Amino acid sequence: MGKAGQALRQTLDTYGISQNKLAVTLGVDRSMIFKWYHEKRDPTAETVVQIAEALHSLNPDAAAEFIRLYVGDFLKSDEED
Repeated sequence: MGKAGQALRQTLDTYGISQNKLAVTLGVDRSMIFKWYHEKRDPTAETVVQIAEALHSLNPDAAAEFIRLYVGDFLKSDEED
């Protein structure tokens, strides 16, 4: 398990967004955020998009950071080609 949870944890911690605030914004139970945050469960690809959208509504910079941490430099190297 992992990469999404690691990216989510780092993003929430860096931008001071609580697990509860993200859960409310996403419309999911806080326990689901807890499971992702602690890498007990991985979100689906569709849910990763929903997480990014929810983060964007809370803080666009946080959403960009989450995607960067999750996808890595993959998109950056494509833009340079």
